[in-house]
This record gives sequence, structure tokens and C-alpha cells, in this order.
Amino acid sequence: MNTVRALWAFALLATASYAQALNVTTPGLLHEERSLYRNILVTERDGMRCMRFVVHDKPAHDQSCFAVADPRRLVFDYTQMLMATLLVKPEPAEILVVGLGGGSLPMAMHELLPKARITSAEIDPAVVKAAKRFFNYRENDRVLTITQDARVYLKRAVREGRRWDLIILDAFNSDYIPEHLMTREFLEEVKGALKPGGLVAANTFSASRLYHHESVTYEAAFPHVRMLLGQRGNRVLLAAADPFTLPTADEAAARWQARLAPYGVNVRALLAMQSPPNWDRKARVLTDQFSPANLMRR
Repeated sequence: MNTVRALWAFALLATASYAQALNVTTPGLLHEERSLYRNILVTERDGMRCMRFVVHDKPAHDQSCFAVADPRRLVFDYTQMLMATLLVKPEPAEILVVGLGGGSLPMAMHELLPKARITSAEIDPAVVKAAKRFFNYRENDRVLTITQDARVYLKRAVREGRRWDLIILDAFNSDYIPEHLMTREFLEEVKGALKPGGLVAANTFSASRLYHHESVTYEAAFPHVRMLLGQRGNRVLLAAADPFTLPTADEAAARWQARLAPYGVNVRALLAMQSPPNWDRKARVLTDQFSPANLMRR
């Protein structure tokens, strides 16, 4: 019993010391919460409010940010890049977003497509709470949040007959995309959750040890894959079971530029990011048996 009490005391002391250190070393700290999955930080500096995930002693990276004085603007390149989905699927009725962050993406989609039903699958209830408290994320009869592992939710929803016109994969932990959301088996489940003509968009990195493996995995699961390559290390993969095309710059600008301008999106710049495949097609496909962990731990 004394040993158990000593361990509890040590754990409490360590947690208190950690929180105290965060307040000392993290400028502009608004909120810190230790969830089941990570430590969540919300900071605000120079008019920018950001959410970070911290696991153990790994460096924290901003997962979601918004400008306090201009909350509609999509701060990160990748969120702007994901808006290219609307150039392909201009009127999706059902949208699934895997990974919530601060909720800026579903909120922007809701404003642009008020008739669409937007469901976000987020495993961590502490993230949902922080998004509502600090990042203006709001639920209603068209904006829903499922607090569940996305893969589990997807399987159950498909069994119940749910399908989506647009699925956005944007789930990240402190390292990268959770490994069970990167495999061919998962992507085939995602493909099976699409309505006819449906589209998948995935936020990924252009500089990663998994780059080639991740790319061929998408090609193994989807017959049609296109890539948008950003200048700051992000890329967006567009994938579908059915053929799809991106519009010309003139067509897209005429239809979308005025609507997307408040979010900081330049439609012509988005379309200029189209890039041909540049990955090694001999790389091994990621599976539930051969996962990112097999590669990252080498």
C-alpha cells in the first residue's frame, strides 16, 4: 500500500511540475489539459490563437490556429489547399472530416455549404472541448461531432448505410497521421464509404520518411489519385474510385474566388499547385501488418 501511495504521489508531483513548467516556458498559454491521448496546449500570441499537442518530451507543433481579429481566414496552407475539394465537388450534401483540431475546416465548410451535413470524427473529447471553448467551433443540426476513433466510426456508419460525397482525412497526433489511418485496408474502407462520384482529400506532408510508401498506398486503394503540392511542406492527395477533373483556373475563379476570398484562399494559386506523381512506385504499400511503425522505428 505504501508503494502505491508513493507512486501516486510521484505521479501527481510530476504532473504538477509539468504544468508549472508549461506556464513558465510557454508564452501566451491560455489552456493546458492532459487528456488520455496527449497534452493539449492553447496559446495566444500576436493575435494568433493556436492548439498544440504534446506527447512526452517531443517538440510541440501547432495543430490548428486562427487569427483572433479575422477568425474566418484559414491560417494554414493545408486548410486552404483542402478547399480545392469544392472545385471538384461543388455541392457535397454529406461531408465527413476525420480529425477536428480547432474546427476551422468544418466551420468554413458550413458557412459555404449551409445545406450540407458535416460530421467530424475526433477521438479525443478534450480536443472537442478546446475547439468549442477557444476556436469558435459550434455544433448544430448540420454540424455534428462524433467522439470516437475514426476507423471504428467509419465501419459502424457504413454498416448502418451511411455514405459521404466528400471525406477529408486530417487526423494528426504529435508525430504524424495515426498509423491505423494510413494503411491500404483503412483507405479501402474509406473508398467503400463514398457515394458514387465521391471524393477523398488527405492532408499529408511532402517531406516525410513515409512519403513514397504513403503515396503508393493511396494508389493501391484508389484508381484515381491527384496531388496538390504546397511550398511549406504540405501536400493534399485527392483520390476517388471514379474519374474526376479539376476545373480550369478561369472556370474555378469565376465560380469560387469571391466566395473563398474571405477565407484567404486564392483559387488560381490552388490550381497551380497541381503536381504529377514524383514518388517511387516500387515502395512497399502500407498495410495493417506493415504499418508506419515498422518504418519509423528503423
